[in-house]
Amino acid sequence: MKINATLTPQRLQKKTARVFELAGQKIRAVDAVWDPTKGTPVFTVKGRYTSRGWTEWTQGFQFGMAFLHFDGTGDADMLRLGREKTVRFMASHVSHVGVHDHGFNNISTYGNLRRLILEGKIPHHQHELDYTEMALKASGAVQAARYATTACKQPWSPVTGTAAGTGVVPGGYIYSFNGPQSLFSDTIRSLRSLVVAHQLGHVLMGEGDKPINLLHRAIEHAATTARFNLFFGVGRDIYDVRGRVAHESVFNRNDGQFRCPSSQQGYSPFTTWTRGAAWVICGYAEQLEFLDTVKGADLDGAGGRRAVTDLFVEAARAASDYYIDGYSAKDGVPYWDSMAVNAHRLGDTTKRNADPFNDHEPVDSSAAAITAQGLIRLGTYLSAQGEKAAGKKYFQAGLTIADTLFDEPYLSTSAKHQGLLLHSVYHRPNGWDHIPPGRKIPCGEASMWGDYHALELALLIRRLADGKYYTFF
Repeated sequence: MKINATLTPQRLQKKTARVFELAGQKIRAVDAVWDPTKGTPVFTVKGRYTSRGWTEWTQGFQFGMAFLHFDGTGDADMLRLGREKTVRFMASHVSHVGVHDHGFNNISTYGNLRRLILEGKIPHHQHELDYTEMALKASGAVQAARYATTACKQPWSPVTGTAAGTGVVPGGYIYSFNGPQSLFSDTIRSLRSLVVAHQLGHVLMGEGDKPINLLHRAIEHAATTARFNLFFGVGRDIYDVRGRVAHESVFNRNDGQFRCPSSQQGYSPFTTWTRGAAWVICGYAEQLEFLDTVKGADLDGAGGRRAVTDLFVEAARAASDYYIDGYSAKDGVPYWDSMAVNAHRLGDTTKRNADPFNDHEPVDSSAAAITAQGLIRLGTYLSAQGEKAAGKKYFQAGLTIADTLFDEPYLSTSAKHQGLLLHSVYHRPNGWDHIPPGRKIPCGEASMWGDYHALELALLIRRLADGKYYTFF
């Protein structure tokens, strides 16, 4: 991609204002007509939000957008909507033992509400803060309980491999809704639920009243994801390209041995499903922010600050570098998979802007929105650590993507369309995405996660323009 080094958060304020204006219209439009008995809105078909029964992982985005919109505009009706719908509909997500999505659903709702309270942006009663924190504690523990071990016993590092005395043991993971054999790259973003609960002083209680440290479990999951779902160009296999991300890793549950990479939503185990990579980029970058709030002694039991930080930084940078230099289009928007079956028909997609209306493979704007936030966070973190050149590269890359997304053809300006961010893709292999008449591939539709992350990206940039920041930690 071609990074625009001249962009600043201040220069994007006109565009972010337009995002918030349109988001308000979309949030109200969906809320006015959505029947909760139909499930959760997931993606649009012909401009109207529809449901898709797989897992209920998007409701937190629906109501979380109201909190984000209030944060950016002060619209009291949005605050009321977010509060009422969180109380009414989100409790079941707190105790949902069957998914890996707690960081999506519950941080986006209870987490945003608590954040607004702690920032002093809204008046509140103590009981409101209490119930949000109880929900977040329970959510983190429930998510952490969805756990499987690996056969790994030795520390490992993406920088030094298995050199003695270095790294973090990739000894277990939070398994996906596919079952205990399955580790998804997506789940790195759900670590937010574990570490927020840890910050609140919570633990998961196991058999025999054994307390389980939520921070250590989050780090262990991050290490296992880096070890098996990410590639670092060190000869792991013949497809070992630095920064490549496998959507899923499969383990033998009889002995915990890693068996193979896999992909549920990508083209293949040996290509990069770009939204999976986006979760990795954003998830590790956000966790680096969290590590800055943790005392060194609390990290000793997980390998120590240096080992944990090195792992998170290298994972984030590898995936980010591959996004920027390996498969993103010139304007920063990726196609849905780095090497999908018909991608060769598009030629060298890195040399020109993405084309959502092509006849061969769809783009995924939601992957771009998620990645842009991660790049800005990674760049901000590295700059604060003294790595100014690297920090600027990632920060400007994130702004470049935002500059592309916050304009047509990606920004949805029609009042007839309920989505905010167009050209998002859900599940290409299953054929779930709508293909308009006269087209050969999906285009022109939105997703709840894409809309949420576009608005969250706009809020982050708006705060940066004001000399502030946006974080749950």
